Amino acid sequence: MVHLELLYKPAGASRSVSDGRLVVVSNRVAAPSASGASGAAGSGAGGLAVALQAALKARGGIWFGWSGKVSQDSNAPVQERTHGSVTYALSDLSRRDLDEYYHGFANRALWPICHYRLDLAKPSAPDSAGYFRVNEFFARRLARMIRPNDVIWVHDYHFIPMAAFLRQLGCANRIGFFLHIPWPSPDVARALPAYDRILRAMSAYDVVGFQTEGDAENFRNCLVQAKAGRAGGDVWREAYGRRFQVDAFPISIDAEAFAEEARVAEKNVLVKRMRASLEGRPLIIGVDRLDYSKGIRQRIEAFASFLEQSPLAAKSRVTMLQVTPKSRSEVPEYAKIQREVAEQVGIVNGKLGDVDWTPLRYINKVMSQSALAGLYRIARVGLVTPLRDGMNLVAKEYVAAQTPDDPGVLVLSQFAGAAQELHSALIVNPYDIEATGAAIARASSMPLAERKERWGAMMDVLRANSIDNWTARFLQALGGDAELADSAQHAPPPLAAGDIGEPERWRGETPVWKSVGH
Repeated sequence: MVHLELLYKPAGASRSVSDGRLVVVSNRVAAPSASGASGAAGSGAGGLAVALQAALKARGGIWFGWSGKVSQDSNAPVQERTHGSVTYALSDLSRRDLDEYYHGFANRALWPICHYRLDLAKPSAPDSAGYFRVNEFFARRLARMIRPNDVIWVHDYHFIPMAAFLRQLGCANRIGFFLHIPWPSPDVARALPAYDRILRAMSAYDVVGFQTEGDAENFRNCLVQAKAGRAGGDVWREAYGRRFQVDAFPISIDAEAFAEEARVAEKNVLVKRMRASLEGRPLIIGVDRLDYSKGIRQRIEAFASFLEQSPLAAKSRVTMLQVTPKSRSEVPEYAKIQREVAEQVGIVNGKLGDVDWTPLRYINKVMSQSALAGLYRIARVGLVTPLRDGMNLVAKEYVAAQTPDDPGVLVLSQFAGAAQELHSALIVNPYDIEATGAAIARASSMPLAERKERWGAMMDVLRANSIDNWTARFLQALGGDAELADSAQHAPPPLAAGDIGEPERWRGETPVWKSVGH
């Protein structure tokens, strides 16, 4: 494991901004309960939450975001809860704000367009206004808590404008942004509502991070085609009067810890029940949140094709388990896919099943990480076939969970960010149903020696880039020293005439921390 507390304090800086606290901003916060138990507001504490909590503990700091609650009082105070050196700061939203910012602009405009689904995008002026309004609302609340040397790390598409509003409020701190979902090519990205404003807002950060080099290059090309800026050397870009880094930081997992969890989970009651119910039949597993980007319908078609084209598979009665917790049911597009997938499962089982064999088991509920780790371990094939995904950590978890002496095979979409690292998986085009079915057949019958060779190569990749390495690498890029911070914030290099027009002034007259007594 990387020693985070050492990596976050670069040597040789006389006045390093990394001496300040870390401030993490995300839509949902992995805040401990009032009793002190770890968890999250509405979600489990996964690898990312654990890594961010470790980073926060290493230097002290704040984790700020939405409480997960709707309040009638839009001026309700920020709820602060301190555990050790970490303060969890949570803010409620009004029903209108939640509908426009989250259900509206974030998940009916940004999400589909970033996943190349322009046909599903439903932009509206009220939703767009609500998105920026809520970002400003959060920024004003956060600004009161920031100290001069704090380093701020903003996560994901919900908070793209956060840095721009903080700059307007006088915040000159180092601020980084990491996008967990894909960033599309310029011809698709231009469909984003308020596109120019979003590009300008992203240039308010000091480091803009993406899952893959392809995503980072897409964003760089957006700046160039919008005539917003130019290259400043290597990963540096100059746009809208600022100089900042644009780079790829592929997120990962703690592979060794997950492997141990999977080994222990073989004794999990649910896993033992599943193994017993299989009665020796091979298991194929898919695990996804219910979302149109995950390619669940195409995957089910590919599994059916595999059964129809592989007589031995039908004879051995291979079983597929698809675990798909419901997601964003308030958004019409998600309610629609829920109905469609359930209907499709029924058709496949009715056509191909038998009185003593249900080929496809479809589960619509959340399972614990321990149970999933155990299920991955007993599955001969892992199907991770999204139509588009930023990274997809299920692919990495499946690999880490395998038994070294008898590993399963990962079938992975070429459109998942993980495919840029896990080259030894069977890479497929999820839109090609027959080819994906053929890949499932190959995975199911792959000799042990080849399975072990492919698994070993992928585990080497996971060990080399753990979640702690990812966290440390991003914060090292963001940390900088006083000279770098001053250069980036206060004296952007001049740009060629006509590149961007007049530079944007992000900073206000009086830094916020001076007005609140820090």
